Amino acid sequence: MAKAYLSIEGIDKSFSRGPATTEVLKDISLTVDKGEFISIIGHSGCGKSTLLNIVAGLTPATSGAVLLEGQLVDEPGPDRAVVFQNHSLLPWLTVYENVALGVDKVFRRRKSAAERRDWTMFNLELVHMGHARDKRPSEISGGMKQRVGIARALAMEPKVLLLDEPFGALDALTRAHLQDQVMQIQATLENTVMMITHDVDEAVLLSDRIVMMTNGPSARIGEVLEVPLERPRRRLELVNDATYLACRAAVLKFLYERNRFVEAA
Repeated sequence: MAKAYLSIEGIDKSFSRGPATTEVLKDISLTVDKGEFISIIGHSGCGKSTLLNIVAGLTPATSGAVLLEGQLVDEPGPDRAVVFQNHSLLPWLTVYENVALGVDKVFRRRKSAAERRDWTMFNLELVHMGHARDKRPSEISGGMKQRVGIARALAMEPKVLLLDEPFGALDALTRAHLQDQVMQIQATLENTVMMITHDVDEAVLLSDRIVMMTNGPSARIGEVLEVPLERPRRRLELVNDATYLACRAAVLKFLYERNRFVEAA
């Protein structure tokens, strides 16, 4: 039996403050295939971002393990790139310099200076930000900043792209445009993606599977939903699609009804 590309095995996570200990995550196990797009959805406080940070190597698990291609994940690394809701661009650097910083760090020994320049521009063009290469973050919109953040993450050629509510702070139209871009990029590059979201429609539109978390504390995986929609997906065509609507209804049902029973079990 082939090993999973990304394997989350029996993860528990507790935080302690003085004598008090809070269990945030309980027995989280999940396998992710190469090239798969997974969304994790649940109410605020259910530990979604904590789980993402454990996979990123930013937060240690209390028990359990994360394996990527069979290797233990216990610290940050360029094989896992994170895009946060807040773009986290360095304000004193240009758009180009923000992306080039990561490229130079990861590829200094593997690519020449000219190759690194070309690779930086390739990734900016991928998110349609090549025209703004010389602008600073204060000179571009929120949606453009997120595009640069995505370009910076992709430019590291990560094995897994981790998205922590990357569109949460954007207006609806900008959000829709970026969702479409992420779908196009994933279709082109066949990235493995794990995304945290509160948005049911976003999860159904983008994902191959949706992981639904029960309410915290001691949040668990309550249900995993397959999204059997063919790709490429076009949002306007899906508005009245029976499969899309069924998946959407299943997630809403879990979030607003079933998770109460899971908690009580």
